[in-house]
Amino acid sequence: MAKSNLITREGWDALDQELKYLWKTERPQVTQAVSEAAAQGDRSENAEYIYGKKRLREIDRRVRFLSKRLDNLKIVEPDPRQEGKVFFGAWVELENDDEEIQTFRIVGPDEFSPAKKWISVDSPVARALIGKQADDEVTVITPNGEVNYVILSIRYQPIAE
Repeated sequence: MAKSNLITREGWDALDQELKYLWKTERPQVTQAVSEAAAQGDRSENAEYIYGKKRLREIDRRVRFLSKRLDNLKIVEPDPRQEGKVFFGAWVELENDDEEIQTFRIVGPDEFSPAKKWISVDSPVARALIGKQADDEVTVITPNGEVNYVILSIRYQPIAE
């Protein structure tokens, strides 16, 4: 299945900031270090030179990826008409059959983060939630079997911490 081209404003800004940092800050520093290492003579046994060239290839690969990806992404801003239903960008509070409460945010595949409890819009949980509203029951097919959730709340603004 293809990745969605959706992203939140914060996600797009983070990728754009990474691209600018790599291109304007890290790449010139690594290029300078490589040229200094090359000036030391024998390159075949020069660890700084070998590592620097490898790092330059990694940076260039990431810069190419980010440049293409940012051109293809569509920033999705919350729409007031979405209130009360689960759509892209929503924080959704769920309760499972064991009465465990979890909160997830539905984001694009480029910004999902298990640590933040941000799930991709392409994930089974997000696909099951899209279009639903508070008090709806949702069944998600996971590798470990079916999981049932009740939607407790939906919001489009983060809770101040």
